Amino acid sequence: MGPRGGISRCPCGRKLLTVCLSRSIQAAGSQLGQSKDYALPNASWSQDMLDLYNRFLDMTKDGLWKRIPSYNNILDHIPESMKLTYEKRKDTRLFLRSIDAEGAGFEYVMFLNTSEKRVVCLFQPGSYLEGHPGFAHGGSIATIIDSTIGSCAISVAGKVMTANLSIDYVNPVPLGSVVLVDSKADKVEGRKVFLSCKMQSVDGNTLHAEATALFIQLDATKAQKQQASCQ
Repeated sequence: MGPRGGISRCPCGRKLLTVCLSRSIQAAGSQLGQSKDYALPNASWSQDMLDLYNRFLDMTKDGLWKRIPSYNNILDHIPESMKLTYEKRKDTRLFLRSIDAEGAGFEYVMFLNTSEKRVVCLFQPGSYLEGHPGFAHGGSIATIIDSTIGSCAISVAGKVMTANLSIDYVNPVPLGSVVLVDSKADKVEGRKVFLSCKMQSVDGNTLHAEATALFIQLDATKAQKQQASCQ
């Protein structure tokens, strides 16, 4: 803090200041017994990732966009009323949040625009996602696309599962770079949700991948019976 209580003279600089504020939010949440939100800046985020994050965060001020929190257990993402029908296991983790080291795995944050039926993901692939030397594995690209499109489908139809995902890989994604995964729901036919997605560089000049997907809205009662039979 500066001599007058400001932050203009903070020695950390803009990037570290954003991270410091995020850690303060995490600490406050921990004191309230809340799960850690991984969709907040940490020290591994590049300046491009932080700039893009702050740009979308500014867009949430008018209420059209909303930042989606991200936890390491899938049950922390669903409404409290639905949690009563599931047993939270301590030996499971959401696949994208299974690597503890900051910056080594999937570093991402998603933003939702309900009126546009759109979810955008800011994604920075870490070193543990390597496929071809220096580039993100195609499976990690498919995972982040599936998760982004899936979040969009959930916002439209509630509980869903992937029925089909088709991806065209155009240009490889360098490890540590930042890409924008932009998904939208194109149409809904009964229980079917059809979606499309593009993965592009931050400046929009490089197309990394394109995808289309079909998600099916689940029958809640049937899904609960299937889960119970597997436990």
